[in-house]
Amino acid sequence: MDHPAPQTRLPVQVPLATRPLGIWDSLRTGRRNLLELIPEIATRQPMISGRTVKRWHMVMDPEANRHILKDAVEDYPKSDVTKMILSPAIGRSLFIAEGAHWRWQRRAAAPAFSARHVQALAPVMTAAAERAAARIGQQAGRAADLFEEMVATTFEVISDVTFSGDDAFDRKAVHRAINDYIDGTARVSLLDIIGAPAWVPRPSRLVSGPIMRAMKAMADRAIESRRHRGPRPVPDLLDLLLEAADPETGRRMTTAELRDNLLTFIVAGHETTALSLAWALYLIAHDPAVQDRARTEAQAALGGRAAVAGDLDRLPLCRRIVDESLRLYPPAAFLSRTARRHDLILGREIRPGDTVMLPIYALHRHHALWRDPDRFDPDRFATPEAIDRFAYLPFGGGPRICIGASFALQEAVIILATLLARFRFAPVPGREPKPVLILTLRPVGGVWLEVAAA
Repeated sequence: MDHPAPQTRLPVQVPLATRPLGIWDSLRTGRRNLLELIPEIATRQPMISGRTVKRWHMVMDPEANRHILKDAVEDYPKSDVTKMILSPAIGRSLFIAEGAHWRWQRRAAAPAFSARHVQALAPVMTAAAERAAARIGQQAGRAADLFEEMVATTFEVISDVTFSGDDAFDRKAVHRAINDYIDGTARVSLLDIIGAPAWVPRPSRLVSGPIMRAMKAMADRAIESRRHRGPRPVPDLLDLLLEAADPETGRRMTTAELRDNLLTFIVAGHETTALSLAWALYLIAHDPAVQDRARTEAQAALGGRAAVAGDLDRLPLCRRIVDESLRLYPPAAFLSRTARRHDLILGREIRPGDTVMLPIYALHRHHALWRDPDRFDPDRFATPEAIDRFAYLPFGGGPRICIGASFALQEAVIILATLLARFRFAPVPGREPKPVLILTLRPVGGVWLEVAAA
């Protein structure tokens, strides 16, 4: 599956648990870094089970993942904790809706994410990549936090493809509200650990109410304003969703449903891509040989301009770097489901109410699935058909696979190639990022790299 490549040292890793954790240890660990709850043995076993008040199972087997995410998807809805954390921000949008309510929204939204529409949005990504290069160019010769740069860049993209040119939509206020919400409410509480029902209030999640209400009201005003003004000359995501209808029932999204889905795309669509880019830049900074190969590729394809959608076929190594970044540091590094029915997975009994977790971080570093799994080696994706579809799940899998996956990959490659063609990146001694899962797998401390003109 993999092709060994020389590398001086391994990229930063999460220190996984090497001993059983009780309730209090689990709470302290989960609030510090959710991934530290994963036992180290999860990178070597197909499945482990336990009880922390509630019964739980961690599954790292591709066939079992296929069963949970695809074949028996209706029996494994998103966990109650996931819904509690996210529903105040994104309502019953595509990300957390279940059953018929999810199906009609997915059918209605799918055309907006067709290959044709995703490619039509590429000029927004190219323009943002050009602006990012200009900002980074001003920092050449010194260290820069590339994570902050990538967050700014991808937020520009997602803003421009959702509420492009809308004065009613205060981008900075939305960005601030989303960050405050995630920082204040997405950490695990003791009530989550012991499996308390959803109706028991979580104090940290009550505080965020006014912030989210204000953001939703602003988004509602922007949507209503667009309804009255009509679509833009080049339709953006809001225009496409305003026109969207379920092909089976003809049902269209209300303003509230549109708003919740657009906020979902903003939350999911900018930070996850920013993370994959920041981690990719961190990885290539620590592997100059791969960085030089990718720069040669990018310069040959682009010359002095920013990348466009038509360049993607000529940037295979840049794409493999993004894929490998998503393997080592998957933004959605931990999926959680609640079993609805009795089941049998790998010979183990699953009872209704059991928590079934897919620790994507451990799956992507599993010793039975990946050779030398902690090493950065983009060439392991040179033959993607050799990789089991359910061994690599940066966007999930089955019918609920991320609807914006192709959008995110196109954006990441366009931005990465543009930057690689123009700059060299090197590590800053003593400034290693720390991978911490709050809602997404973030580089705490930033991704500080020395920037030089190529």
